[in-house]
Amino acid sequence: MKVRALVVDDEELAREELCFLLRGLDDVEVVGLASNGLEALGMLQTLAPDVVFLDVQMPGMNGFEVARRILQGEAPTEIVFVTAFDQYALDAFQVNAVDYLLKPVDLARLEQAVGRAKRRVASDRGSPGLANQELERLVQMVTGRQSRPSPQLAVRVGERFVLTQADEVIYASLANEVVTIVASSLSGTASCRTLDELQAQLDPDVFWRVHRSYLVNINKIKEIVPWFSRNFILRMKDAKATEIPVSRTQTKRLREYLKL
Repeated sequence: MKVRALVVDDEELAREELCFLLRGLDDVEVVGLASNGLEALGMLQTLAPDVVFLDVQMPGMNGFEVARRILQGEAPTEIVFVTAFDQYALDAFQVNAVDYLLKPVDLARLEQAVGRAKRRVASDRGSPGLANQELERLVQMVTGRQSRPSPQLAVRVGERFVLTQADEVIYASLANEVVTIVASSLSGTASCRTLDELQAQLDPDVFWRVHRSYLVNINKIKEIVPWFSRNFILRMKDAKATEIPVSRTQTKRLREYLKL
């Protein structure tokens, strides 16, 4: 029996990597890819997958919000969270009938998650699944993990790794599969592979994913420049006054936050 899978992740690279691994398994059929929560909800209705591989941190509607909608619906869909959190946080995910995968996804661990999903589908989901109460407990645990300060980041500058305070970071960008960090006193590359992984180390109230390729410190915005179609460009406080576009989905959040 094959399980029909939907993959949801705003990071194209992470999404494609997971799909590549899933398509290498004989017992999985990838029926859809979604790049955000709203798109995922639409595909859940039309495709009715057996299992959804759900990124936790996404701009706009995050993975937990999508999971809540799934639990409120009638269609039985297994949920496998895909996270960039460390082992300490992953302990929180040891909840009955729900699984997790740590980015970058390990093939052996993925096979275990698929095995769990297959068993639940084959048994017609006779065992209890993820309950709303359990989901809320996960949200509280991960929120607590995120709110803890991450005072220093290791930034590669030339052949050295230089430690910088997280609140000194002005913005981070993703290009050609490399994450670049620009801080007040330095610029270099991050040790993580995706902006998701970097964002997981930072305060989510301060660092916003304003665009697929940009993560900004909202305390380091110098100017907000109106752009076409009621969108904005952010001019940052770095030496180059870098201009960063705001995605359509994040424009509303920015307007509400700044009362624009």
